[in-house]
Amino acid sequence: MIEKEELRDLLEHLHDKYNRPEFIEPDPISIPHSFSDKADREIAGFLAATIAWGNRKAIVKSAQRMMQYMDYAPSDFVKNASAADLATLQTYVHRTFNGQDFTDFILSIRHITARWGGIGDFFETNYTQTQDLPLVMSLFRKEFFACDHNPHCEKHLSSIEKGAACKRINMYLRWFVRHDDRGVDFGLWKTIPMSALYLPLDVHVGNMGRALGLLTRKQSDWKATEEITRSLREFNADDPVRYDYSLFGAGIDGYLK
Repeated sequence: MIEKEELRDLLEHLHDKYNRPEFIEPDPISIPHSFSDKADREIAGFLAATIAWGNRKAIVKSAQRMMQYMDYAPSDFVKNASAADLATLQTYVHRTFNGQDFTDFILSIRHITARWGGIGDFFETNYTQTQDLPLVMSLFRKEFFACDHNPHCEKHLSSIEKGAACKRINMYLRWFVRHDDRGVDFGLWKTIPMSALYLPLDVHVGNMGRALGLLTRKQSDWKATEEITRSLREFNADDPVRYDYSLFGAGIDGYLK
């Protein structure tokens, strides 16, 4: 078992290596980085995070196609797309995320925007009221699917109430809550502290966490997300999710080999 101080040094080394602008281009976070407007970034980021499973290169390519379908103006498209505009989305597909899912997600984002002002406004307002990010994630999913939609699309926004790891929504929250001087994460949602974030837990990060003694739970579910985040808080209570880059980097560097 690696000693705690040795592990801290490794985590910090890999954080410094991977939390830098060069990380952006091949990663889904490049999609919101291609916009300067806050609403455009929030919507582009949410859609890119939604399809972020599998090969990163394929994810980025598919997310770029999403932006093309919306004429590279996601906020305007969400607010103003006509029925004919929405019909053009039917030909989109990324793995199991199809054109109807895309349409339903646009209409749900429109619902959130009309009622709350934007995705960020929902999260910031509800976090201020509850001081409980997992609860806000649950509330967001309920609000998101409050309008008419095809039940098939529900699989693309994980349910914390059903015990899912919620990797993609946690990654999205990291993008918009975390802030430092590295320029990767946006830090646009100022009222949510970085200490409240949870690690985006996928299979690779879970395996790395287990190998490094940060995670003992075998399933990669919400309880595992809580456990590995709790472990990382021992190294940095104010910003535990900074080590998302470290665990990702350890996988890239073949640390387990």
